[in-house]
Amino acid sequence: MFCIKYFILAVILSGYQPFLAAQETDAKTILFMGNSLTAGYGLEPLQAFTSLIQNKIKNEGMSFKVVNAGLSGETTSSGLRRIDWLLKQRVDVLVIELGGNDGLRGITLNLTKQNLQDIIDKARAQYPNIRIILAGMEVPPNMGDTYAAEFRKMYPELSKKNNVSLIPFLLEGVGDRPELNQRDGIHPTAQGHVIIAETVWKFLKPVLKSLP
Repeated sequence: MFCIKYFILAVILSGYQPFLAAQETDAKTILFMGNSLTAGYGLEPLQAFTSLIQNKIKNEGMSFKVVNAGLSGETTSSGLRRIDWLLKQRVDVLVIELGGNDGLRGITLNLTKQNLQDIIDKARAQYPNIRIILAGMEVPPNMGDTYAAEFRKMYPELSKKNNVSLIPFLLEGVGDRPELNQRDGIHPTAQGHVIIAETVWKFLKPVLKSLP
């Protein structure tokens, strides 16, 4: 009796809920892999666009769990180093939001493109039926017209080559509006994330509905 009583107390204190755990295992997983934009830099976690996407999924009555693997400062190289670990959990849909920091640092486009390709390849090797969405980014004009143009072309080329869905520009309607960005002029405000969520949802929802 003593052991049972303390086992029950431990279960309660740990917050373990067998029914909810069972429900979660039935839900397919959407992994958002990205940098500070995905992480929701400067905001409360519930204000980040990934959390807003989870709300949309709930409102649609869909059974998907959003995992936010955004990491401030993430480049495609560090993302490639993390991908094996991230894929240890079951992933049904992978949204890749990487490359922005590469562009701001002027990293060679060949390296950025190859890193993104390697991430896609690793995801498909681990889960052959995984659905992948690539979030396109742009770099500021001070990086040079040629670099900016080639950077912009990189995402559609990868999308076409790998037959993956493409969000043409994650910050559409946000990046060029100062009132929707924080003081650093780089990271969106909470209202900016609302718009980003709408942009992402436009491309993500059809993918989710196509899954068995």
